[in-house]
Amino acid sequence: MSRSNKQKKKKVWTGIMIVALIGIVACLGVVAWRLYNDWKAEQAYEEIREPEFTGERDGDEAEIPDDIFRDMGNPIDFTKLQKINSELYAWIRVPDTKIDYPVGQNEEDSFYLNHDMYKEARFAGCIYTEKANSKDFEDPNTILYGHNMLGGTMFSHLHKFSDQEFFDKHPYFYIYTPDYIMVYQVFAAYTYDDRHLMDSFDFKDKNVFAEYIESIFNARSMDRHLREDVEVTVDDKIVTLSTCIGNETNKRYLVQAKRIWKGTEDEVPKHMDTGNDQKPKGTE
Repeated sequence: MSRSNKQKKKKVWTGIMIVALIGIVACLGVVAWRLYNDWKAEQAYEEIREPEFTGERDGDEAEIPDDIFRDMGNPIDFTKLQKINSELYAWIRVPDTKIDYPVGQNEEDSFYLNHDMYKEARFAGCIYTEKANSKDFEDPNTILYGHNMLGGTMFSHLHKFSDQEFFDKHPYFYIYTPDYIMVYQVFAAYTYDDRHLMDSFDFKDKNVFAEYIESIFNARSMDRHLREDVEVTVDDKIVTLSTCIGNETNKRYLVQAKRIWKGTEDEVPKHMDTGNDQKPKGTE
């Protein structure tokens, strides 16, 4: 090989290495930018959070504490929250996860996909529902959407429910509105396809809803976890938490729960059947 050919070959390889290096730096830059924006969004939410509530004690199974309905009250200052954004109408907390966020709803269903609680453009978005769902959580199935963020924020921690032990030890989550505290019991967590649930099923049709509930308990998913002793009927109000699965754009990860209690901070339920014969003391 002549000297000139060697020099040409060397220049080609040098060019390739430079291009590859630029590509690597660009990819790292994109990842860093996404993580920074994720962190920045999390700081905004921290500003209005009350002290963290986990719903469990000393690492015990996440049962509802004996006095939760007497002392918990409504930990969210909705007056302050809705001065920030009047479209923020609820708050969701899932024990032992970073899921501790306001819930918004905009006239444009996709708005909170890329806008935060301040209505500012942000990649992390905001937890939200669509107009197909009412804001009182009285629909047969209310769908809450959130991004699967790299930094573990928004709805990323829903994937914790894919671990059997975590699923078993975390049967409850909480939703707050200005007027009510609601307790939900998780009965299913599994991978699903990316169909739009509200467009695909008429949940207000009890026959359709009954078939849908049956399909949940008969779903074929390798990572499916169920509480088969929890009865779910067409008279229940369920919430579906939905997020993405990595690069699998045609799939979603769903965590589903039924409401087992709804009341105000001044109320103590006379009786509450959690499906596991667990009743807070003093409520019989």
